Amino acid sequence: MAIALQGFNLDRLLERFHQKFGNNDHPVKQFFAPGRVNLVGDHTDYTGGYVFPCGIDTGSLLLIRRTRDEQYRFASTNFDMFAQLPKEQINQKYGDNWINYPLGVVDQFIQRGFNIDGIDCLFSGNVPNAAGLSSSASVEVVTAFAINKLFDCQLSLLELVKMSLAAENDFVGMQCGIMDQFAVAMAQENHAMFLHCETLEHRQVPLSLDNYAIVLANSNQRRELNESAYNERVAECERALHLLKQRLPINTLGELSADDLEANKALFHDDNIAYLRAKHVTTENSRVQAAVPALEQGKMELFGDIMNASHDSLRDAYHVSSDPLDQLVGAARSQPGVIGSRLTGAGFGGCTVNLLEKDQCDAFIRNVGNTYEAKTGLTADFYIIHPGAGVRQVGA
Repeated sequence: MAIALQGFNLDRLLERFHQKFGNNDHPVKQFFAPGRVNLVGDHTDYTGGYVFPCGIDTGSLLLIRRTRDEQYRFASTNFDMFAQLPKEQINQKYGDNWINYPLGVVDQFIQRGFNIDGIDCLFSGNVPNAAGLSSSASVEVVTAFAINKLFDCQLSLLELVKMSLAAENDFVGMQCGIMDQFAVAMAQENHAMFLHCETLEHRQVPLSLDNYAIVLANSNQRRELNESAYNERVAECERALHLLKQRLPINTLGELSADDLEANKALFHDDNIAYLRAKHVTTENSRVQAAVPALEQGKMELFGDIMNASHDSLRDAYHVSSDPLDQLVGAARSQPGVIGSRLTGAGFGGCTVNLLEKDQCDAFIRNVGNTYEAKTGLTADFYIIHPGAGVRQVGA
């Protein structure tokens, strides 16, 4: 069998699968889901706003086999941990580790009455963990898609997205919005996705970069999103919404305009933090709505300006940047040919996304890497990304 995906050798992974789980007569199937990068529109999804992500050409590969033995086995090439659970334990968190992402998805199927009567799962990922590229959503979506196929559940892709989000929210305990799971499932090659997270209305926008390239820079400042900081931001937005509802007929912050926020700023006299969070959300939604036509009309420098303004708002109003991320962005913006640089994802570490002239990529990686290491003592990793397709079956 040939190498089916860049960075994965299915022959070798099949060997490892059988080393972990043994041989039997049940076939092993292979499925892949990408990671995602958000070009603009962060911390707007859980407030019913707009986002503009694309899939990437790295992600999570799952080798899975139905066993019919009422046992659930999980292993990964990226982590040492191996887990085997009987059916009566499938609805319980397994410590505080990656296994909870597929476990939460299995629990969603069982809650809906499907008889998931035993599986062996080997995951292999080439998305950097905790880098803000949705490695967790990639694992959730590929698990949901694979189980749906393997057990002939006949659920729609949108339902699988919602189940994956429920696994993250209710099982793992991370109160994220739907963007990551939606993008991982629905991405199209060479496109970005304009998505309204409240209505789920979306359209695919051709990502015609021409003489430009998208380069990710991983700060390698590790973050743990299921800790308090992310969920605190969700709670602060809920406080802002509660205050605004005293005067405005809105159900989400995504409905709020920047003008309406400023007209009602007096509501926040005792809660400036909630005001700042709402300010970011309203201005970020406007940035997404301006970024899409800028890209479609080939106004790349305007698109880059919007990216820059997004980072500044995430840093100054939402307080989710960090010194390493700011150092990366500052170093990037000083380089020739760079028209936009911002943190991407939830922040608190992770990656920046950079838009620059193609012929400057080598110099950018060298110079930004050197400057960043001198400033922080950390070594950044760089990836020139290609917008990739969403979840799918691969190989046999």
